[in-house]
Amino acid sequence: MIISKTPLRLSFVGGGSDLPSYYREEGGAVLSTSIDKFVYVTVNQRFEEGIRLSYSRTEIVGHAREIEHALVKAGLEKTGITSGVEITSIADIPSRGSGMGSSSSFTVGLLHALYAFRGAYKSKLDLGREACEVELDMCGEPIGKQDQYAAAAGGLNVIEFHPDDSVTLAPIVAPPGTIQQVEADMVMFYIGGDRSASKILEQQARDVGASLDKKQALRQMVGLVYTLRDELAKGHAQSVGEILHENWELKRQLTGGISNAMIDEVYRTAMANGATGGKLLGAGGGGFMVFSVPQDRQSDLRKALGDLREVPFRFDKNGTSIVFYQPSSHTGHQA
Repeated sequence: MIISKTPLRLSFVGGGSDLPSYYREEGGAVLSTSIDKFVYVTVNQRFEEGIRLSYSRTEIVGHAREIEHALVKAGLEKTGITSGVEITSIADIPSRGSGMGSSSSFTVGLLHALYAFRGAYKSKLDLGREACEVELDMCGEPIGKQDQYAAAAGGLNVIEFHPDDSVTLAPIVAPPGTIQQVEADMVMFYIGGDRSASKILEQQARDVGASLDKKQALRQMVGLVYTLRDELAKGHAQSVGEILHENWELKRQLTGGISNAMIDEVYRTAMANGATGGKLLGAGGGGFMVFSVPQDRQSDLRKALGDLREVPFRFDKNGTSIVFYQPSSHTGHQA
């Protein structure tokens, strides 16, 4: 049996510039961190032939090509396993509509566990790159590249997306205590909703491509990545809220569906009760909202948003990992 543990991510600024339609022309960047909410994938030797897959439903098939779950089907093809395995997954938060990159965390964790099952080593950057290949190329998802690399590498990073499709990561370097202060000031709430990130991102790509104003807004969001990086390097943890707010105002301009009346009301309430800035995580429309709030005002915020479910979290530093490794003498049948 193999068990992988892969974090979800929280994106601060620059989201949307990781879409190929943008970064292949302009180059993109995000500043994000992995957090201590995880997706777990287990891969086990199956006694019978075929494949058993358990997620929100159960599939039992004779061969990998018969699987309906697109990511698992592509992951098995990528790793060369065709039969003889049982795969299960569980997550710390709802897997759909979270805005924390859960599908990409699943894909990274799946590849990590499948390669470990085969006895093959892959670096974290290789896992991020191959997860992008699975989701974007093999499955045709209209998404970006930040989630895969953030989940694979872990930590607080600037992730840059280059026109040649290469990706580079640079950890945030800051004076002692700065990152801990940023973390202590963050408060997250679940607002619900069941939106399709793919549909919003498809529309965003079209809108940004057709509008010089929207493209300029995305350029400014990329610029905020480096502004925030430099502020943190100076030890200015209190700058996070203001920069988050500027990024959110720009993001709302990119396309319809990112925000709605309920989200706007939550944001206004938070800003009136201590938050210095915040954002909706992910593509938009629902999921989780995060705010930067001085600790002496956090009780006011919690009272004002008492109808919402708070989700405590901490930053993660490790990225994807194999937390249980007990290989058998016989791995899954390979193509």
